[in-house]
Amino acid sequence: VTFVMWSLPVLALDGDQILQKVEDAMDAAKTRTAHVKLTLKDKSGATKTREMKILQKGKDKRLFAFISPADVKGVAFLVLSDDETYLYTPEFDKIRRIASSAKNEDFMGTDFSYSDLSKGDYPKKYSGKLVKEDANVYHIECTPKPGLESDYGKVEMEVDKASFMPVKVVMYDKAKKLHKVLTSGKIEKIDGYWTTKKMTMEDKKKSHSTEMEMIELKHDADVPDSSFSKRNLKKFH
Repeated sequence: VTFVMWSLPVLALDGDQILQKVEDAMDAAKTRTAHVKLTLKDKSGATKTREMKILQKGKDKRLFAFISPADVKGVAFLVLSDDETYLYTPEFDKIRRIASSAKNEDFMGTDFSYSDLSKGDYPKKYSGKLVKEDANVYHIECTPKPGLESDYGKVEMEVDKASFMPVKVVMYDKAKKLHKVLTSGKIEKIDGYWTTKKMTMEDKKKSHSTEMEMIELKHDADVPDSSFSKRNLKKFH
């Protein structure tokens, strides 16, 4: 008896499927708590550093709060959903909701906008096209889906095949002019989850950059829902 072995072809992933895998990898942990160091560099090369705490739960809830230096300590940014975000400034002891029109503004002088720090949700907002692939990297071109609000006119993404973490994201404005470049380094597994330990956001228009380095990072810790409240904004630092 002769057995014929059929070799099934490996189905290649398309751009949209890769975008979904990126989203799934970045949202894999139930919760994430982090202590990060920010290094801001201007066009002359002058730098200043800040430290911040981050809480994340599920796909939407996020809280960012500066813990140093003194001039920004206590400033906190709360994300409850894509449409509901708040900023607390101790100087004025005031919580204000971030309007949709202001989401592209830089967060406290960094090169991350309010929207960059909120949930990206690329599969929902963008159509992904696989432009090419190397041995270790997928090259994806993302274009905004019609009728949906998007932050950028086009996004080019390089995705690590092993982890499905983005290693480089190039963002263009609505006029398709180069705006920002996010590069990620030190991708490794922590608590069983792929994690980027260091990333740098460059604003090419301003010749300014912000490096974000994880000093301490924990996954799946018990983070109550009450942490993500306007009341907690004033005391989280």
